[in-house]
Amino acid sequence: MHSVTLNALRDPAVHPPDDASQPISRRALHLAVMDRLRRMITEGMLPPGAHLNERALCEHLGVSRTPLREALKMLAVERLIELLPNRGARVVMLSSSDIADAFELLSGLEALAGELACERITQAEVDEIQELHGAMDACHANGDLSGYFDCNQRIHDRINAAARNPSLTQMYQSVNGRLQALRFGSNLHAGKWERAIDEHVAMLDALHRRDGAALGRLLRAHLKAKCATVLANRRAAA
Repeated sequence: MHSVTLNALRDPAVHPPDDASQPISRRALHLAVMDRLRRMITEGMLPPGAHLNERALCEHLGVSRTPLREALKMLAVERLIELLPNRGARVVMLSSSDIADAFELLSGLEALAGELACERITQAEVDEIQELHGAMDACHANGDLSGYFDCNQRIHDRINAAARNPSLTQMYQSVNGRLQALRFGSNLHAGKWERAIDEHVAMLDALHRRDGAALGRLLRAHLKAKCATVLANRRAAA
């Protein structure tokens, strides 16, 4: 298990996002704290199994314990962290079986979203996804993994929203949230990152052609490839 201390959070090798150490405004403070913690989990600042040091996190984020604890409760509902009786909280560590099951479900949800999106998406929405793809490409060219991942996720979110099925979106967001950190880490290998870019080019082409069957197949294959990479990385690290 990992223990996160203030010194660890200050370690320059961690490479936190640009806004990770900026003071948080008091508007909807616990929601802002939750978003910041979620991003820290996604980008590996708070790795799986890490025990969360409330004092260090409060100092790092510039907040009191009240909004931090509210944020932790909400992240526990999302199953990103687990609250331990009388022992604080820690980041959830998924088993290989948990990961395989979640990716299997997510691949089906994304495939269905792609099929429905091709039936229901507007041209304005396609144009927005095209712009996001361009921004994602630029991040890739600049080696900006954090920016790339943000654009990548926004593309997947836009396709899901274009399906016009709130129940599907709700389930997608729930399952995808648990896999964000793993999806982020799957791009750390240059070859895997290049393949992901090629897969997105093919997905965008299918979306432009409104070919729901093709987009569904591509999304399912894309998620299966992500899963294979994640599980291979886990075996290599064992």
